[in-house]
Amino acid sequence: MASVGTAPSSGLRESSSHAVGMDSLPDEMNDMKIRDEKDIEATLVDGNGTETGHVIVTSIGGRNGQPKQTISYMAERVVGHGSFGVVFQAKCLENGETVAIKKVLQDKRYKNRELQTMCLLDHPNVVSLKHCFFSPTEEDELYLNLVLEYVPETVHRVIKHYNKLNQRLPLIYVKLYAYQIFRALSYIHSGFGVCHRDIKPQNLLVNPHTHQLKLCDFGSAKVLVKGEPNISYICSRYYRAPELIFGATEYTTNIDIWSAGCVIAELLLGQPLFPGESGVDQLVEIIKVLGTPTREEIKCMNPNYTEFKFPEIKAHPWHKIFHKRMPPEAIDLVSRVLQYSPNLRCSALDALTHPFFNELRDPNTRLPNGRSLPPLFNFKPQELKNVPEETLTKLIPEHARKHCPSLGL
Repeated sequence: MASVGTAPSSGLRESSSHAVGMDSLPDEMNDMKIRDEKDIEATLVDGNGTETGHVIVTSIGGRNGQPKQTISYMAERVVGHGSFGVVFQAKCLENGETVAIKKVLQDKRYKNRELQTMCLLDHPNVVSLKHCFFSPTEEDELYLNLVLEYVPETVHRVIKHYNKLNQRLPLIYVKLYAYQIFRALSYIHSGFGVCHRDIKPQNLLVNPHTHQLKLCDFGSAKVLVKGEPNISYICSRYYRAPELIFGATEYTTNIDIWSAGCVIAELLLGQPLFPGESGVDQLVEIIKVLGTPTREEIKCMNPNYTEFKFPEIKAHPWHKIFHKRMPPEAIDLVSRVLQYSPNLRCSALDALTHPFFNELRDPNTRLPNGRSLPPLFNFKPQELKNVPEETLTKLIPEHARKHCPSLGL
């Protein structure tokens, strides 16, 4: 397999500040207004520490004649860090609420794209931005602090938990998590043209009591504009769509659909489906399962890719990858999502109507502990804009239609 070539470098860079998502914004995003109820206007505060016990005092309100309100956060512990900065858990001293604060270095020359994106989004399966503030350092650096709702677990840790017990994740949880991933993607893709570009188990938060899932970390997210190039070195290993490995720069939101398919396969298997150690290795792992891509498929992934040195390998049957008792609907869904040709992958909305999720539409389905399922059908009109009636009928079970009277079903 040494003959597999990596994609020719296009030399394209999106922005020097890509790591924390601070490119100049597309015009459509600049034109969109932040929702009034969020009333987000970043204030400048003293205090920049994340060490336990450190108190940060900021304020919200003060616009449109509203009184300013002081809010104090006490840092409790660091819950994540990376090239972007740090995420720490904090407690609001005024009301006792626990929040997550994501602190990133702000380049003063740019708007922060993550902040702009978060201000647009309001969905039960997307982590919500409460407010934000800036904090300076003695070295004249400026940090942006995003105050987010706190969700205690991740899909990554849930998978690890069941692996330690030497058990498979109960199928009802796989269905719930997969459904909510697709619902979040349908919302950001169709509603705003936003591509997340880093779907992975670590970026999928889970409430361990209700099993509601929320997509987080929009640091790599971008509104994709047709005809405008993007960087191909995006998305985490194991979850990178093949067109990215082939160096495509005019990809679509279908890269998120591929990543979602990888996550679902991992939920079913208990381990990553394509555990490559590098770009080439990643491609080797994909070829072992999907077989060698045809010239046509390579053209669909990246028309500029000219090298073609792949050994001929046949596709491995999907049913042999999963255990014998795996429901055929689960295998069918994964096979419809993990396609080489981006335009052949089913959309997030179509995935929601897949028979794999029929159990979730049954009014009698409960969590293993007897509790009700988290809200799955509380669709807003915006989510269902231009959706054909035939799809709506499949999507929203009869018992849930009373919550969506605007549909007229």
